[in-house]
Amino acid sequence: MGKMEVVILTGLSGAGKTNAVDWFEDRGFYCIDNMPPALINNFMELTMSSERSIEKAAFVVDIRGGDFFDDLRSCIQSLKKNVEIDCKVLFIEASDRSLVRRYNETRRNHPLANGPTTKEVIFAERERLREIRDMSDYIIDTTNMKVSDLKSEIQRLFGGGDSAFAINVTSFGYKHGLPSEADLVQDVRFIPNPYYVQSLRKLTGNNKKVSGYVMKQPIAQQYIEAMLSMLELLIPGYAKEGKYHLNIAFGCTGGQHRSVYSAQHLAEHIHKKFGVEVHITHREQNISHVFPPNIK
Repeated sequence: MGKMEVVILTGLSGAGKTNAVDWFEDRGFYCIDNMPPALINNFMELTMSSERSIEKAAFVVDIRGGDFFDDLRSCIQSLKKNVEIDCKVLFIEASDRSLVRRYNETRRNHPLANGPTTKEVIFAERERLREIRDMSDYIIDTTNMKVSDLKSEIQRLFGGGDSAFAINVTSFGYKHGLPSEADLVQDVRFIPNPYYVQSLRKLTGNNKKVSGYVMKQPIAQQYIEAMLSMLELLIPGYAKEGKYHLNIAFGCTGGQHRSVYSAQHLAEHIHKKFGVEVHITHREQNISHVFPPNIK
């Protein structure tokens, strides 16, 4: 078993730590926000001695912790000395002007301010964080970054070169309700229904006889080709903008024939084309399968 991966995420208030921790959470990190630094080592000892081990964790630590924050330096030193832990410190910052603007736009108070956020307040925070900044392995300045730019930079630093993108494809029946988590819902009830063919009625869209029937329908062929073209446009665009999960649902009347075929066919094509992790679920049959990412 390799070293446990630990990231200490710190930096200036308003610089983008919340968006950054979202990236780590999407990557399967066990994330804890605002834990007192003195408790991090205790947490690590408990985790590493437990049968339910955690392989990677990210801790957001900043001046919201008050006096507890002063323990961060010794905490980092302790983690880096532990031969069973690979600890990295990521420091996120931005210009004074950018931080003041962000606080004014959100109308939130800075942790060190009782009123409006000023450059003097930000300067005080910079001074308090200076020593931790000097200890950091990576520093990201988000002054001119969009959220997607920040996540792309974190991907470059921590992603190991592989894609975090994962797609969930679901088939469902409208008479049983829509899946609430879907980003894209495709209604395939316009395709002629195999249910009305006596020999196909009890089969599902994963059966070759059903898939053959569906693909003989010209409108089904046109739809599948159009859908594939659309996904080949959308998937790289979503990934570029920092969206690492996409949920696509295909629905027909009962969730047995047309939606099952469409979901299965599209899932296999997406996996073959992009090599990303694809989860396929046929809800009404209670069947799930995972196509793992292709490691090149």
